[in-house]
Amino acid sequence: MKTRLGKQRGLTLVEMLVAMTILAFISVLVFASVDGMRRSRANVDRVIGRYREARLAMNRISRELQSAYLSAHAPIDESLRVVQTIFKGEPGSPASRIDFNSFSNRRLLANSRESDQVEISYFGSEDPNQNGVIDLARRVAPPDEDPETGGKVEVLATDIDLFELTYLDPLTGRWLEEWDSSSIMSKKGTIPLQVKVVLVLNGGERSREDGGRGKIRLVQKISLPIQDTLNFALK
Repeated sequence: MKTRLGKQRGLTLVEMLVAMTILAFISVLVFASVDGMRRSRANVDRVIGRYREARLAMNRISRELQSAYLSAHAPIDESLRVVQTIFKGEPGSPASRIDFNSFSNRRLLANSRESDQVEISYFGSEDPNQNGVIDLARRVAPPDEDPETGGKVEVLATDIDLFELTYLDPLTGRWLEEWDSSSIMSKKGTIPLQVKVVLVLNGGERSREDGGRGKIRLVQKISLPIQDTLNFALK
């Protein structure tokens, strides 16, 4: 009996320490693997969300620009004018600015006193909560005599790196960096044949080292079908 009990001795302290060390090492490896998978999933979800944000912004810009128009309707007495239409684009860094009139307004209430005409602007706006971060802002307002101010401003896309617009001249076939339908020296009473939109969003969280991680770049050429200035006056 004593011989059998002697052979069935327990683990020594050294063996316990070795076993615990191996178990801790395996636990660290498992945790690192699970944490890496979690981070990869979070990165994929963030990129998918940013792509969706960019596509929604581009789709809205395209829809509203395709309905851009100019109107020549004006009272005999210019002092009585209450509505002025415009198509004006100015270059900027990192975001260009564009102001135009469009037939893209959607009435959300059946009895609201709204038409399909609306003033729209796109421009870069600094994020008040993050230094150095620029958002793409959208201004919308009912048509009035000042088509560049007033209305409601909302964020269309967050944390952009570039919003660049160029305009195709229907007469020369050249792409121009600016357009002004109200300027006698520029493109008085005309709108471009197409607008090329380049939208670049920062794809990840910004850091001090590289200023960003990944870029999401969308490019689209948008045709403007309403080339003739609206004028229903009889000749």
